Amino acid sequence: MKLYLYTILILILVMINHGSCDSTIHVGHRVSLAIPLEYNDGFIGRAFLMDYGDDTKQIEPSFRVALSTEANKGKYSCSLEVFLGDVKVWNSGHYSKFYTSDVCFLELTEDGDLQLKGPKNGIGWRTGTSGQGVERLQILRTGNLVLLDVLNQIKWQSFNFPTDVMLWGQRLDVSTWLTSFPRNTTSFYTFEILYNKVALYLNSGRLKYSYWEFKPSKNRNITFVELGSKGLELFDDKHKKIAQIIASWKVQPVRFLALGNRTGNLGIYFYSSTTRKFEASFQALNTTCDLPLACKPYGICTFSNSCSCIRLLTMKNHVVSDCNQRVPSRFCGGGTTQVEMLELKDVVTVLKDAPKRINVTKTTCANLCLNDCKCVAALHSYGNYGDPSSEQCSLFWLLAGIKQVEKGSGLSYMVKVPKGTSYHQNNPSVKKWVLIVVGVVDGLIIILVLGGLVYYLVHKRRNNLQGTNNDT
Repeated sequence: MKLYLYTILILILVMINHGSCDSTIHVGHRVSLAIPLEYNDGFIGRAFLMDYGDDTKQIEPSFRVALSTEANKGKYSCSLEVFLGDVKVWNSGHYSKFYTSDVCFLELTEDGDLQLKGPKNGIGWRTGTSGQGVERLQILRTGNLVLLDVLNQIKWQSFNFPTDVMLWGQRLDVSTWLTSFPRNTTSFYTFEILYNKVALYLNSGRLKYSYWEFKPSKNRNITFVELGSKGLELFDDKHKKIAQIIASWKVQPVRFLALGNRTGNLGIYFYSSTTRKFEASFQALNTTCDLPLACKPYGICTFSNSCSCIRLLTMKNHVVSDCNQRVPSRFCGGGTTQVEMLELKDVVTVLKDAPKRINVTKTTCANLCLNDCKCVAALHSYGNYGDPSSEQCSLFWLLAGIKQVEKGSGLSYMVKVPKGTSYHQNNPSVKKWVLIVVGVVDGLIIILVLGGLVYYLVHKRRNNLQGTNNDT
């Protein structure tokens, strides 16, 4: 309640000092936002400064610009943000946060530079537009936040600095991307525009693996993409549309495309006048197990879309079962005598773009990973049975996105573990162990469903018998 009242107080003070929201801020304008003296986890203070349209007179939400402060890891960050209704579509601190205390200032200086400052005028963020004749800051009907000169020429625009959302009418050139940062992990997602495809990537340090992609037909090259009313459109260097990801055939137009910071899924959204919220009309990945971080590193996503852990033994012969196995992510320095490969039958990873070798047996594939201290897993595929030349081996330096596949797929996924930690229960056949562990959750669900069905039929028969007896 205290945090809520504090946020409301900030908004009231801003409205008193600066009047109602407008779509324009002129040079010389300065706004301040107070920051709590004590740290309160989860606190968000937000003052809306500009808007385009009036939500009270419109069926769909409009764009609004806010100066915001947010509690983050023991400190307060300050940023300039753009909202479409309640959805944050742009943030000045998306890649690099500006931390401050006591107060945060937003100022459009007399020489045309838009700046975020701390209590001692220390600049935490700026547009770098000094001396370019900037006259005002304005939010356009597309949600593009722009700095304009007296001739209405754009000197800076938020569309040139994409975050994790792409708005209708926004254009992204080749070699640009959207980025989202999931919590409690150092990994992050990117949606990248490449000359031959658009793709989703999981990034971890310098490692990068794709997990979804879309390519134009006939090997045509992409120059830029643009979000239209029906979906994402791909264009060549002659501005000719060469492909399109159609979001929906619905009447409602597309409003934005977003890269989810929790799942890493790519979605295209429209506003539903029925539910009065934004809903996805397209998602790149439609099942949980196709997401790269659906489970923890040593977890397997099963057919029931739940996670089953790869169980390993600790030094005290205790079975680790939390899917986070306290096993080093890198095995350099210990030598190949200290590690072994744990084979998982009918299991794969959703990660792609790993170095691949052909005409390689499963044993050779395992040894290649063992001899590479940075390798943590290997995927071997048999291809066409009876044709050794079709065997392939992919080595991975990142353990993620493991999921169960149908039996007889010809795929074998091998995970590197410290020697002596494999849990086989005196059975050298990893295949049997994996089928038991992976299938245990699915088996329980089947038992529960069958049990519920039997209970329902018995209960229904009993009621029918009672009804018959009552009639007689």
